[in-house]
Order: sequence, then structure tokens, then C-alpha cells
Amino acid sequence: MEENKEIQEVEVSSEETVEKEAVVEANEAVQNQEAAVETKRPAKKSRRRKIETVEPVESEWKEQVVQIRRVTKVVKGGKKLSFRAIVIVGNKKGQVGMGVAKAAEVIIAIQKAVADARKNLISVPLFNTTIPHMITGRSGAGSVVLKPASKGTGVIAGGAVRAVLELSGVENILSKSLGSKSPLNAANATLNALKSLRKFSDVAKVRGISVKEMLGQK
Repeated sequence: MEENKEIQEVEVSSEETVEKEAVVEANEAVQNQEAAVETKRPAKKSRRRKIETVEPVESEWKEQVVQIRRVTKVVKGGKKLSFRAIVIVGNKKGQVGMGVAKAAEVIIAIQKAVADARKNLISVPLFNTTIPHMITGRSGAGSVVLKPASKGTGVIAGGAVRAVLELSGVENILSKSLGSKSPLNAANATLNALKSLRKFSDVAKVRGISVKEMLGQK
């Protein structure tokens, strides 16, 4: 009987060792699989974003403040003070506009005037570096006479008239401001004159001749 017990104990102990060895082997196999999976996984990308330096692009539109005036409005409680800004906007390539706006602060008035000027752009028919022909523009009690000029003359003008002509792209021109000296009237009269200009091609088409014939060229 005692021998049978010893044999049974030996068999049980051998079974336990086999189970332990199997568990150890299974754990080693799992660890090996995890290690293999980790080696196959790609390296994690860093979450830090590259900061790209973007250079500011200069806009082709130029702005020039012609006048900033303090104005008052009579209301029920007294007088309301504000600022009026007159701004000329152009790209020096044949497009120009004027904006007028009022606000309680100067900066806001200028911003509103710039937005208004971009809504009221006109196209100027340029001929080389000057205008095609002589023209007179009127606004209120003021008028402006514009005459084409040869190269090297420059912009012979002053005040609001000069600002409008330079931002429109005219490089050589003669001008004379008559009547009212108000910058608002002068700018409006200049824009009226530039808007009334006609191209040589349009006039030649109406007359039924070529541009060379109209200009007297062979």
C-alpha cells in the first residue's frame, strides 16, 4: 500500500511539473509574439506640428487719406461729434475709387472709407503713361481740367487731384482745379473726368475708321 501511495505521489508531482512547464512555455510564447508585434509596429509620429513661416504678401492696392475732418451733428440732447474721412484707393494699373465715411473714431472712419472706396472703383483708359485726350470734370461748384502730357512731365497737380491721378496709374499729366477748393469736390470732379474718358479704339469704331487713320499714322 505504501509503495502504491509513493507511486501516486510521484505521478502527481510529475503532472504538476509538466503543467508548470507548459504554463511557462505558454507565457514565453505570448511574450515572444508581443515582442514581434512591437517590432512590426511603425514608430509613432510626433504630434508636434511644424511651424511654417509665411511671408506676408504685399497687396497691389494702395490707400491714401485725403482729408480727416471733425464734424458735428445737432441732435435732441445737443451736438454729436464724429470724424469724416476721405480715402482714395487704387492699384496704379487703371483702377481707382474714392470713399467717404463717418465714425466716432478716426481709425474706424478710415476703415469704413476704404471699404466704401473699393465698392466704387472705376476703370481709367490709360494711353501709354497719360490720358487719351483732354477732359473736364465737374462736381458741385468745382471743376477740374485734365490734359495729356509727354513723358518726363510728371503729375502736375496738387491735393486730392494728385492723389486720384497717382493711384489711378497716370504718370504724366497737366491739370487745373477751378472753382471750389473742397477736397471732396476736387476728388469727385477728377473721378468724373476720368470716368468720361474714351478709348481711341471706341471712337474709331464709331467713326468707322481704323485707329491709325484716326491718329494720322500710315
